[in-house]
Amino acid sequence: MRRFLSIGECMLEMAPAQDGLYKAGFAGDTFNTAWYARKLAGPQLEVAYMTAIGEDDASRRLEAFIRQAGVTPELLYRKDRTIGLYMISLQNGERSFSYWRGQSAAKTMADDLGDLPRIKAGDLVYVSGITFAILPETGRENLLAAIAKARAQGAVVAFDPNLRPKLWRHADEMRAVVMQAAGCADIILPSFEDEAEWFGDADLAACAARYSKAGAARVVVKNGAGPICLSDASALSYLDVAPVAQVVDSTAAGDAFNAGFLVALDRGANMEQAARAGCDVARKVIAQRGALAEI
Repeated sequence: MRRFLSIGECMLEMAPAQDGLYKAGFAGDTFNTAWYARKLAGPQLEVAYMTAIGEDDASRRLEAFIRQAGVTPELLYRKDRTIGLYMISLQNGERSFSYWRGQSAAKTMADDLGDLPRIKAGDLVYVSGITFAILPETGRENLLAAIAKARAQGAVVAFDPNLRPKLWRHADEMRAVVMQAAGCADIILPSFEDEAEWFGDADLAACAARYSKAGAARVVVKNGAGPICLSDASALSYLDVAPVAQVVDSTAAGDAFNAGFLVALDRGANMEQAARAGCDVARKVIAQRGALAEI
């Protein structure tokens, strides 16, 4: 059995419901991808999630939720911490977020990290720019070292830069750490709108080329409703995205795409087939409310 280990922060989510009320749940970019990967993958792939939580009621509920989802928890427990909280605001299907993560245990997950848990050659490690953004400098260095070691030993590393400038001290730090992480990855899954704004990429091909130069064997440049750019060692191609009649909530669209793409790739699909699978999952997700939707 191969292992898909996703690393990051899962938070208490307050999502808009009816009559101005909010529905409580759990979500976070890398957990969303793990959750959808578990829905899509067969028994030959174990899906695990690595983070840190507290020992309070909210943390216990999160651990139970992870287990109920069929995802293997790889957890560190911090007595003086809890999990973060975020609230979604929606306008015409587009979302914005408010965060409360001052006491988030996930910030400490790599403080004393050695090797990644139970990773061997052929396994998949998945991480995002948000994971690195919430960590202190020592934690980032520890996580980068652990990922680089796992890759050197034959694991495949997938990375979504998921640029969130507000989580970083300044844009230069964000750009530097993102490219450092990209240098440890085999598969990179950026979103063009963010990359163009913060890295100045002229077009999708330029974005793909920058990450290919960093060492990635495969790059998938997501582009909202526009064509996706696919790049590997042999070719650069584009894939048109089928239109969606109505976007109800775009939360986790990219996370869902990543799950569909990575699971399809694990099953032997080529780049185009895997990207189509990712689009199919994302299309279902944005037609529903909340980060974790039925697929």
